[in-house]
Amino acid sequence: MAQADSVRTPNHAPNPDAPAQQSTTNPRRIRIKPADRRYFIGGSDARIIMGANEAALLRLSREKRGEIEQEDLSGNLVVQLGVVTEDLNRRWYQAYTGQVLRATGAVFEAKFMLPWSFSEDAAAEKYMPQLQHNMWVVAARSAVLSVITGGGKWVEISTHADPLYQHLIVTAERKFWRCVESGEPPRLFGVEPPKPRIEAVRIVDMISSNSWAEFAGLFRNTRQAFLDHERSKVELKALMPEDAKEAIGHGIRAKRSKLGAVSFDLLETEAGGHAAL
Repeated sequence: MAQADSVRTPNHAPNPDAPAQQSTTNPRRIRIKPADRRYFIGGSDARIIMGANEAALLRLSREKRGEIEQEDLSGNLVVQLGVVTEDLNRRWYQAYTGQVLRATGAVFEAKFMLPWSFSEDAAAEKYMPQLQHNMWVVAARSAVLSVITGGGKWVEISTHADPLYQHLIVTAERKFWRCVESGEPPRLFGVEPPKPRIEAVRIVDMISSNSWAEFAGLFRNTRQAFLDHERSKVELKALMPEDAKEAIGHGIRAKRSKLGAVSFDLLETEAGGHAAL
């Protein structure tokens, strides 16, 4: 399990053509005034730069150039729920993991997400650029994404620094910043984020899933046939002479590879061809 820092790590870097500012061993919360964000690329900016929303990318470029004002999110209820639940999120993380924030050097991000569109994979994909950017800025080796949903669910997603993906993030940010300076419209970078391993901690009841019921029945009904099938291959291999390249009989052909592996084909099928066993 990844451990967490005190609060959100500094989520901004200077012009990416310059060296990143490194935090101390005890990162502080840094609040950036909206006007100041024009001159930096932050973690939330990295999420847009590495994302797939071209309209958002163009808007971000115009904001950095000062052509338009930064979007006012004071009337966005989901964003404001994220703001007011941030302290609760940290306290909940500490209570249920036993980790004391400010005890390690990992990045910690607290998020609020809507329940009907939530999944662990989607959350990890959405915030991975932000986590990796922030880890790069403060030279952290791990990060924790702590998510509370409107459905009363809490999820912890842990990940580690990915040097290759961080290099791609910095490359994309530099290209974006050159577009900001030149006025050229930026383009989507188009790189898939790494997928973290989500710790398996739940026991799920699938009784209400029709698809699960269908394939569970198929699994039960074919289990004995599968075992018989596997046993027959073992017995057929044992019966095949060691110096035989092929063995044919009763609709079955066994073939021995140069490495000694034996495979089987059906000589007669409904389509008149061969089917591998």
